[in-house]
Amino acid sequence: MDRNTISAFLLIAIILIFYPIYLKIITPEKPKTFSDNSQTYSPQKVPIERKTETIKTEENTAEYGDSHTVFDLPSEEKKITINSNLYQATVSNLGGGSIISFKLKNYLLKNDSTVNLIDDKNKRNLYISFISIDGDLIELKKPWETDTPGRTLDVTRKSKTIKFHQKIIYNGNDYIIEKWLTFYPNRYSIDLFLNLSGLLDFIPLGDFSVAWNGGLPQTENNPKDELTYFKGYIYQAGKPYTFEKLSSGIKKDSSFWGKVSGNTEWIAVRTKYFVSALIPETGTGPIEVNLKKTKDNQNIYNYRAHFQANGSGSKLTLYLGPLEYKRIKTVAVGFSSIMNFGIAPIRPISKGVLWLLKFLHQFIPNYGVVLVLFSIFIKILVYPLTKKSYQSTKEMQAIQPLVAELKEKHKKDPSKLNKATMKLYKEHGVNPLGGCLPLLLQMPLLFALFQVFRSTIELRNAPFIFWIKDLSSPDIIYHLPFSVPIYGDHIAVLPLIMGITMYLQQKMMPTQASGQQKFMSYFMTGFFILLFNNFPSGLNLYYTLFNVFTILQQKFLTPSQHQPTQ
Repeated sequence: MDRNTISAFLLIAIILIFYPIYLKIITPEKPKTFSDNSQTYSPQKVPIERKTETIKTEENTAEYGDSHTVFDLPSEEKKITINSNLYQATVSNLGGGSIISFKLKNYLLKNDSTVNLIDDKNKRNLYISFISIDGDLIELKKPWETDTPGRTLDVTRKSKTIKFHQKIIYNGNDYIIEKWLTFYPNRYSIDLFLNLSGLLDFIPLGDFSVAWNGGLPQTENNPKDELTYFKGYIYQAGKPYTFEKLSSGIKKDSSFWGKVSGNTEWIAVRTKYFVSALIPETGTGPIEVNLKKTKDNQNIYNYRAHFQANGSGSKLTLYLGPLEYKRIKTVAVGFSSIMNFGIAPIRPISKGVLWLLKFLHQFIPNYGVVLVLFSIFIKILVYPLTKKSYQSTKEMQAIQPLVAELKEKHKKDPSKLNKATMKLYKEHGVNPLGGCLPLLLQMPLLFALFQVFRSTIELRNAPFIFWIKDLSSPDIIYHLPFSVPIYGDHIAVLPLIMGITMYLQQKMMPTQASGQQKFMSYFMTGFFILLFNNFPSGLNLYYTLFNVFTILQQKFLTPSQHQPTQ
């Protein structure tokens, strides 16, 4: 392996080593640390209020502003099962339509059971609350009445609506509130309509809030990796902001409540592959967000989104489902910004790669086979560059005696040596970086593939052949009883095969490396095996296939240059 190739591999290694730092760089700048006395940050530069007093309900305990009386009327709980083409949900009349089960038909867990986005932590969702004109907190979490007959609702052909209503007796007066949930055959979106017109003289300014408690459950086999994607977002002024921005510096086993003013276009909590979001029709008022860290350092996200009721009712949409790019980019403005496509220069490449893989998958049901074709396509695409690279390597080899003469002639004057060497390159039409160009041009593609295979749901649990069961995670064949720095706590096969292909490429170079160059060649091969052990098997498969095709291409392009190993 020549010096230019070694430099290119070293550059790749440096970039990959500092990839975690790159991930931090692409997130928006963190605000000033939020403490008990700080009132300095919000996405629209409005005050954030720290909530300190506590309200206790029979469901949970949460820090929530000034203490008020929680008011509900007793009733019996009723559960309704909704069957659509995408999910099977169970809705309780608690709180006027809380979703207590949401099983996705197209997504499975490792044990082949369906993914359920509702668990005990978040099943108290979509509760309505408001402050009365007398300053009492009215939180409608008990069962509401419904006229929906039966216990099941089929929405596989057309949309259907469940209507809930509640009569509130307050200070001797009766008030009626209505809440409707509309379900669709082929959408993960659920429309929520709330009619508070009868209470407008009872609620100051018509302000009410909708709560989502408990975030979303874990669904993946690697909890440590999955938790890195758990985030809460608010979207204001054309930008997404994470809940962590409001709570920087909070410690383990602590919790945070903060209030963000200003119009919010949507608010969401996500995991690696799934998301829950409330999208108001006309924007929200203040948002109260909660970030709680549990003993295992897992973040639990809760929020209360405030809305303003009017005479015609208020409408918002709940999106509860997978992070499918094609689907979520149409849900709301900027909603696709929570997808992990990388920094701005990489993003279009990531989206293009995803589109091409999905397009091919329409005709080829196995994503592994799709990757084989994709590798061939990329190899053909960069063929002119690769050919130029080999030609450049041969030309560099041809003028090495002349370079050696210049080094001897100007060994005491580095400046003259550099000028003379560059003049020599120019006279012979040689580009000293030509051999590295294909490698460098691949870097954006490798980053894009890393993003696509690691965090896009289309590749989740996508198998190839034999032991490769999930292209979005490492192809592990054995778990070690200990963890090795960089390498991890498991053995994956594809990085080993990739290392062999790198070694073969080194042996096929026109001029064999020696001394320090030879050591660096072997070191880089070993380092890549260690590093790629934790990468998605889809990325490793692509890189291995690319190396194999490069070996074949190299043998075809430069048969006379191959020399047997000494």
